[in-house]
Amino acid sequence: MNTATAIYVHLPWCVRKCPYCDFNSHAAPGRIPELTYVKALLADLDADLDLAADRTVTSVFLGGGTPSLFGTVAIETLLKGIATRLSFAADVEITMEANPGTIEHGRFEGYAAAGVNRVSLGAQSFDAERLKQLGRIHGPEEIGIAVSELRAASITNFNLDLMYALPEQTTAGALADLSSAIALGPAHLSHYQLTLEPGTAFYYRPPPLPDDDQAFEMQEGCQQMLAAVGFEQYEVSAYSRPGRQCRHNLNYWRYGDYLGIGAGAHGKVTVDGQVIRTEKPRMPREYLRRAVEGMDNGDTRRSVPVADLPFEFMLNALRLHEGFTLADFERATGLGADSLEPGLADLAARTLMAETGGRWRPTGLGFRFLNDLQAAFLPPGEGVAGSRELYTAPSRLGPERHFRHIVTDVP
Repeated sequence: MNTATAIYVHLPWCVRKCPYCDFNSHAAPGRIPELTYVKALLADLDADLDLAADRTVTSVFLGGGTPSLFGTVAIETLLKGIATRLSFAADVEITMEANPGTIEHGRFEGYAAAGVNRVSLGAQSFDAERLKQLGRIHGPEEIGIAVSELRAASITNFNLDLMYALPEQTTAGALADLSSAIALGPAHLSHYQLTLEPGTAFYYRPPPLPDDDQAFEMQEGCQQMLAAVGFEQYEVSAYSRPGRQCRHNLNYWRYGDYLGIGAGAHGKVTVDGQVIRTEKPRMPREYLRRAVEGMDNGDTRRSVPVADLPFEFMLNALRLHEGFTLADFERATGLGADSLEPGLADLAARTLMAETGGRWRPTGLGFRFLNDLQAAFLPPGEGVAGSRELYTAPSRLGPERHFRHIVTDVP
């Protein structure tokens, strides 16, 4: 039996919806019902405790939305409530997403006192015009102010989310953004390409974006800059100082278990060898109504068919530069590795994957065509388009943004 779990907590409100965002986020009401929502979250967790009996919590991720819209009392009440229900590891990682435009002076000190020991700041760019085009509510100067507030609260383990291939961005602009981010001394950087997601304002009214060749030039230049200053790329778009990888997201990519609570949150738990996925009501109003009226949490649970497990595992594991061993696959899925070996041999012959020291990894070519590589593990008869109906996929908006965990195409 698994002895560890992570917890994802969804806090769904933002000041306003960004035109590129396809997450379950909603413009905040005049007054966010903070403590009412926290009470609903803890009731939600109570309903899922049967999936986490005797497990130790190794990480908690407060995502959104904009969690930093919630005050310190609400965050403290939430984390204390979780800790009274489940045991925290001594070195539990507790990450909170924050928008630089929502940080009040001294608030990070309150979050740190409540238990938050890692913060992910949604910088996105240091160019005022790019930020305006992205619909962000902060300016470049507020990113630096937020980092100063983090340091004053003794939170040195922080991530900066940064995008490239932004509207009308040049390669020089992308490199300048990254240089500004590095200068602030983050322990971790999430660096990922802006993509146009279905259902977003940008999808229906696309801005002028760099073409694929320009985007790849930006990616290569930025990767070289990051390597030169000591950042290790350990996932497709995640870079860290030594020992500062995001443990919560590593758990996702290694196909570990996690509970998901909050409006629209998804979870994945292995019980008696069966992989179970959970999903909560998406709309905050419905989620709160069920809690206030004492109804069940509206949790939908489904068992993942055995035939889908190889694809689900590879959808995550192939993003990691460390790769995986066949023993990792067997441990995570309960399946024998013999079913994988012919496919792996074929991909190696096509120079998309390679095995070194017992670990299988995508090659450089494989990482460039990761969608196709992941799709090679779909069940027989399923094409990439068919995966829309069957699978969950990591977010294209970067690793610090929690996995979307909605029915979608492969990334």
